[in-house]
Amino acid sequence: MNEEHEERSEQRAQDAPEAHHADEPQPHDQPQNQPQNQPQNQNEPQQDASEKTDPPAPADPAPSSEQVHHNNVNQYFYGELDASGAQFGIGTAGSDNARRRAVGRLDAGEADAILAPYVKPACFEQAVLALEQDGVVVLVAPPGTGKRSGAVALVDALAEGSEYVVLSPGRSLDDLASGKVAFEKGVGYVLLDRMSEDSSQTADFDWRRVRDTVREHDAHLVVTTVRPVESGVVESVRHVSWQLPDLTAVLRVRLVRAGCAQDAVERAVSLMPGGCRIAEVAVAAERIACGAAPDEVWQDYGSSAAQPVRDWFDRDRTPQEWAEVTTLAFVNGAGYRDFETCQERLEGWVAPAFPEPVTEEEQAAAARRAVDRRLSLSRNDLVAVEQRKNGALTRTALVFPHPQYRQWALEELWVKRSTPYWNGVRDWLTELVAAQPGLGLQLSVAQGLALLTRPAFDEVADNYLHPWAGGAAGYAGQSTAVLVLQCMCLDESLAATALGVARGWARSYDPALRSTAAAAFSGALGVRFPTDAVTNLLRMVRGGVRSVDAAIALAGLVAVLAECGQDTGAVFRPLAYRLRAQRETLTGQSKENILGATLTVLRARDARTGRLVCASLMERDGRQTATIAELWAGVLDNLPRRGRALAALNTTLRELPAVSERPEQVAERFGRALGEVLPPDDGPPLAAALRQVAARGDEAAGALVEIFLTAVLSTED
Repeated sequence: MNEEHEERSEQRAQDAPEAHHADEPQPHDQPQNQPQNQPQNQNEPQQDASEKTDPPAPADPAPSSEQVHHNNVNQYFYGELDASGAQFGIGTAGSDNARRRAVGRLDAGEADAILAPYVKPACFEQAVLALEQDGVVVLVAPPGTGKRSGAVALVDALAEGSEYVVLSPGRSLDDLASGKVAFEKGVGYVLLDRMSEDSSQTADFDWRRVRDTVREHDAHLVVTTVRPVESGVVESVRHVSWQLPDLTAVLRVRLVRAGCAQDAVERAVSLMPGGCRIAEVAVAAERIACGAAPDEVWQDYGSSAAQPVRDWFDRDRTPQEWAEVTTLAFVNGAGYRDFETCQERLEGWVAPAFPEPVTEEEQAAAARRAVDRRLSLSRNDLVAVEQRKNGALTRTALVFPHPQYRQWALEELWVKRSTPYWNGVRDWLTELVAAQPGLGLQLSVAQGLALLTRPAFDEVADNYLHPWAGGAAGYAGQSTAVLVLQCMCLDESLAATALGVARGWARSYDPALRSTAAAAFSGALGVRFPTDAVTNLLRMVRGGVRSVDAAIALAGLVAVLAECGQDTGAVFRPLAYRLRAQRETLTGQSKENILGATLTVLRARDARTGRLVCASLMERDGRQTATIAELWAGVLDNLPRRGRALAALNTTLRELPAVSERPEQVAERFGRALGEVLPPDDGPPLAAALRQVAARGDEAAGALVEIFLTAVLSTED
């Protein structure tokens, strides 16, 4: 299957002896002065991660409050997300970005959508020549310059067929060179926004190995990055400085293809403002082609969108006005009372960044401003009042006059306010989040921080993401850090950065960071990069550090993938592979953890419907039945877990009528698939034990169990 390309490569990497736990902190590898910080029961074989999920089973303990909160955050992100005010993913289907994978083979429709309106930049032929001669080329440019579409166009120009594979940005040069990526003849490969972890001393040698491997397989590879290589460090693979194509040509091509009249095309071109990103041009062209007036459309993009904000910041502003805009950037959409409360708290934190009023006149003016807080908001050109419907009621919300203003306001704040001011903002937001606000306020703060990563990633990573993920603001801080990464996944240019942050947390010795990483991989980040998510979560499961969190996260990822209509086999297949690899292993913590994680995944429930995900999947996607059956065979074959597995299997069969109009057919198909993978002669003992468990249920459920067992036993011959 197309989506298995990255998984096969990852399994090969994991099974290589030299790479089995290459980046996994182990207790014996820790410095002597480094605390272990593992949960007290972490290494007890009797503790089954599955016992911390499956709410409908009253005999099982509930999940920890921390993990439940994280799961609620991920479900909230998908179910209630309104990121329109954040302007993520312009030109790339907005929040749909977080609902589809970013790696694997490009389907024909997606490739055509990229290639059909493509306009070549001036550097295109230079890159084609390098790719033709070396088999590999690296495109270097800032975000928003069209590197992604350029990479696909380059491999299309030289690849023999029409197959294009997008590789994970987390792939190292060693992965590319040593066979851990299965290059195929005639296929074009694209690695977007590669995370640079190279040593300058070995960079040229490593790139030479990559080049030779790609040549050997007669493939082509285009890598994109935002970091220019040090002069003279790499000579074996050419690094081309990528350029924007002519944006007026991009606009003309898209409008002509949409059937716009020539005079309308030229009017739109003449009104296009400077400073536009290529993605902005694409979405503006779509709006104009649908009938929107060009002069109105262009107000939302490029310098036209930024200028009113810049004009506001160019005038002298009082500390209260600075606080108004800063509060709005992070507390967007709140009502007057909540907004003013947050603003007042911010003013206290940032007060040291401003000179104290000295004269009586200055003190009186400051006092008047504090009293007239709402009047001041009404006079602020960057603050608008929006009436939002909330059922039968109408709610007042404070927002920016245009959603695009939020990004530009944050950029102006970052440029014009110094460290003392941002120290106050940091302390204010930490206090705000630690007070465990509602998920709506958490999401607003997360959106603001995700937007701030564009001009100031280090500020966000060092002062918010890392401390909060480590527990500095409590569970709510960890959840908000997860939401920041989910918001970053809405933007093609930030998704790889979010992946890098979560990978760093997953490799940390700090159990709180690893727990937050697990939560992040169970949501939008896992949907965008499923292979990376499952790889990191399985490493945590096998290593025993926060293995329960990782098992619950795998179950959460299955639920989210199913909800998004994505391939849940991205979790099932690696788990089945692990079970097969450990079949001959009699005991050991790694095996215990894998078995516990498998049962947890099989018992995963949809957070909204409460239905078992695997039961729904066997009805919705029959192709998954064989892999699900293989997972069941693995846990049923384990004597210590057989009782719990039988109870869970019985529950799965009992739920089939709730998720299927033809439960008998699903039960029979499931039974045959399980019978084919059970060890020889295991069918009759399983039938006897399951009948005993099912005897306590109703007759309808018992009939389904009999259909299932008849199918299981039919494979004995």
